[in-house]
Amino acid sequence: MSDNQQTGHPRRPRGRSIYLLPNLFTTAGLFAGFYAVVAAMKGNFATAAVAIYIAMLMDFFDGRVARLTNTQSAFGAQYDSLSDMLAFGIAPALVVYSWSLSQLGKLGWLAAFVYAVSAALRLARFNARIATTSKRYFQGLPSPSAAGIIAGMVWVCHEYTLYGYWVSVIAAIITVAAGLLMVSNVCYRSLKDLDFKGKVPFVTLLVIVMIIVLVAIDPPQILFLVFSLYGLSGLFFAGSGWWRKRRRRARRLKQRKVQR
Repeated sequence: MSDNQQTGHPRRPRGRSIYLLPNLFTTAGLFAGFYAVVAAMKGNFATAAVAIYIAMLMDFFDGRVARLTNTQSAFGAQYDSLSDMLAFGIAPALVVYSWSLSQLGKLGWLAAFVYAVSAALRLARFNARIATTSKRYFQGLPSPSAAGIIAGMVWVCHEYTLYGYWVSVIAAIITVAAGLLMVSNVCYRSLKDLDFKGKVPFVTLLVIVMIIVLVAIDPPQILFLVFSLYGLSGLFFAGSGWWRKRRRRARRLKQRKVQR
């Protein structure tokens, strides 16, 4: 007879406990995404954009805290994906729709839906291929970066009172483009292979400080610019790679003609 049976206490099932610290960061990100929707419903679009960026910070830290403290779990991974769907899929779509896309009627909410469903497909594809995906690159624009583009656009236009029909049209194009980039095969550089435990060059620290200073000078413009450039970087490297392959193919054809 076991000790639990002798004392009359039932055996506690294993595997039902969860790690508190990383899931607190995930919950904070979920709360920030939900609050972004609430703020947008009240017309506080700058606050909604800031809330999305806060959710991005929480998403940045939860996985890294889990790895640094060796508290990764299947529950945490699934919880993080559900949080990302709200914070970087539903929240940006509803914020941009409430801010401007609603003026376009059916086209407006369809553009917002394209973004939301693209975020869902992006996360589903990432989860399905997580075991075989390279840590150095993402396939498709990461959903937090896409959300950063949308939040930055809303924040900049709201700060500078940019409204009107054509602003809504441009916003719809950017929203759909961000969504399509998420489900594309374009590769984007990842930061997951950075070693936060090891030593880093002094230049790296200097670059981080300069980015913080620039963001402090004008947060809406700098954040929108940074995430937009990151979104365009994948297209640039994909295009340059295609051009190099085309030039190599042309050289081979030319060499074959010369040999003949």
